[in-house]
Amino acid sequence: MRYLFALAFTLFALNLSAQDMLPNIKVNDMDGQAVEVSDFGKDGKITIFSFWATWCSPCKKELNNLVDLYDEWLADEIPVEIVAVSIDDQRNVSKIKPYVNGQAWEYTVLLDTNQDLMRSLAIQNVPYTLMVDQKGEIIYRHSGYVEGDEYELEDKIFELIE
Repeated sequence: MRYLFALAFTLFALNLSAQDMLPNIKVNDMDGQAVEVSDFGKDGKITIFSFWATWCSPCKKELNNLVDLYDEWLADEIPVEIVAVSIDDQRNVSKIKPYVNGQAWEYTVLLDTNQDLMRSLAIQNVPYTLMVDQKGEIIYRHSGYVEGDEYELEDKIFELIE
């Protein structure tokens, strides 16, 4: 029994360490173009992935609250990019583009309609945020959203660029 527990623990630990990089998965952007997710970690920018859905109020609140901070980061020439990953399914995908167009988002928006990306990153629910450093390593994960969480994210960015 101890042997099985030790084996299970080792496999679990190996699986966690394997998730330090973005997976090689393609998803579509809002224009239907295929995008390789792992490419985001290779351009020298800090990338923030925010998983959201049109039916998720805290998700939309987080993305809306990031708008002003994102504008400041870009104005200060901080090498950062926000990618909003919608997990809306095929039935609701038609709601995404009109919603995004009505917002002040300058984000890249990806569609994970089959939730393949979400599953590959072991994400259970939305909102969910993860940060990838300039070398493509996942360095921060956060589940849920409470007003002010965006400042914790900002602190992590400043730690990376110092």
